[in-house]
Amino acid sequence: MLMNFLYAIGNVAPPPQFGPGGYAADIQSGGLLQLVSNIVKLIIIVGGLWAFFNLLIAGITYITSGDKPDEIQKATQRINLSLIGLLVLVGSFVLAGIFGYLLYGDASAILNPKIYGPGN
Repeated sequence: MLMNFLYAIGNVAPPPQFGPGGYAADIQSGGLLQLVSNIVKLIIIVGGLWAFFNLLIAGITYITSGDKPDEIQKATQRINLSLIGLLVLVGSFVLAGIFGYLLYGDASAILNPKIYGPGN
C-alpha cells in the first residue's frame, strides 16, 4: 500500500535555481553580509513606502482642508517633510554610488559588498 502511494507521488526534483551554483548557493555563501544587505534593502523599501503614503495622505488633507489655514499649513508641512524624506533616501543611494566609485572603482561596491576569503 505504501509503495503504491510513493509510486503515485513520484520523484520531485528541486527547481533549477536551487541546484548547485544556483540562487540558494549564492545566498548561503553570503551569510551575515547577505542578511545585513537584505535588512538594509527592506528598511529602504519600507521608508520609501512610508514617505509615499505620507505624501498621499498629506495631499488628500490639503485638498479637503477648504478654508482652514491651520490644516493647510499642517498638510503643506507634511508634504515638505515627505519630500525631504524621499530626497534623503535617494541621496543615500547616490552618495553610496559616488563613494563606491571613488574608493573602489565600482559604483555598486558599497551597495553590493563582497567578502573575499580563501578559495575566492
